[in-house]
Amino acid sequence: MSSRLILARRIAQLLVGLFLYGIAISMMVRAAVGIAPWDVLTQGISKQTGVSFGLLTNLIGVVVLLFWIPIRQKPGIGTVLNVLLIGPSAQLGLALIPAQHILWVQILLFAGGLVLLAIATGLYIGARFGPGPRDGLMTGLHRRTGWKLWIVRTGIEVTVLLIGWALGGNFGVGTVAFALLIGPMVNFTIPRLMVPPALTAPAAERNSTAEAAA
Repeated sequence: MSSRLILARRIAQLLVGLFLYGIAISMMVRAAVGIAPWDVLTQGISKQTGVSFGLLTNLIGVVVLLFWIPIRQKPGIGTVLNVLLIGPSAQLGLALIPAQHILWVQILLFAGGLVLLAIATGLYIGARFGPGPRDGLMTGLHRRTGWKLWIVRTGIEVTVLLIGWALGGNFGVGTVAFALLIGPMVNFTIPRLMVPPALTAPAAERNSTAEAAA
C-alpha cells in the first residue's frame, strides 16, 4: 500500500472516529440516564451559562489542552482535531436526536451511544495521530508524577464529575455504567482498529524492514 493511501486511510479513520464520538455523546445525553463525567461537567456549565453543549465541549478541550503545557505533553494533529470537531458533531446529534422519556428507549439509546463511543474511540486513537486532550492530560500526569494510571484517571474523573454534578449536570446510573464498562469496551475496540505501527513509519523505514524480512 502506498504512503498516500495509508495516510488517506488514517485521516479518514480519524475524522470518522471523531464525528461518531460526538454523535455517541449526544445519544447518551438524550437518553438522560446519566452521562460520562466530562459530559456531566459540560452539561452543568451549559445549564449555568446558557452556552451550547457543543461549544462548551470545544472550549473545555482548549482549557484542558492548556494544562498540557506544564506537564510538557505534546499534541498531535489528532489532538487538535479532537478539540475542534467533537463539539460540533455532538451539537449536531443533539439537534437531530429528541430527548427520550420512556425508560426502555432511554436505556437502548444510552447503550447504543456507549457502544458507538467505544468504536469511535478505537477509530480515532487507532489512527495514531495523537490522543484527545483529556486522555493526554491523564497520560501526561501519569508520566510526570509517577502515579499509577488508574489513580490519575480516577482522580481527574471524580473531580470533574463532582463539579459538574454541583452545577446541575446529569449524574445517574448511566454514569456508573459508563465508568464500569468503557474501559473493557475500548480495550476490545482499540487493538482491533489500531493502524499497525509499520504503516505509520516513514517509507524508507518500511522498505528497509520489508527487505530485511525478505
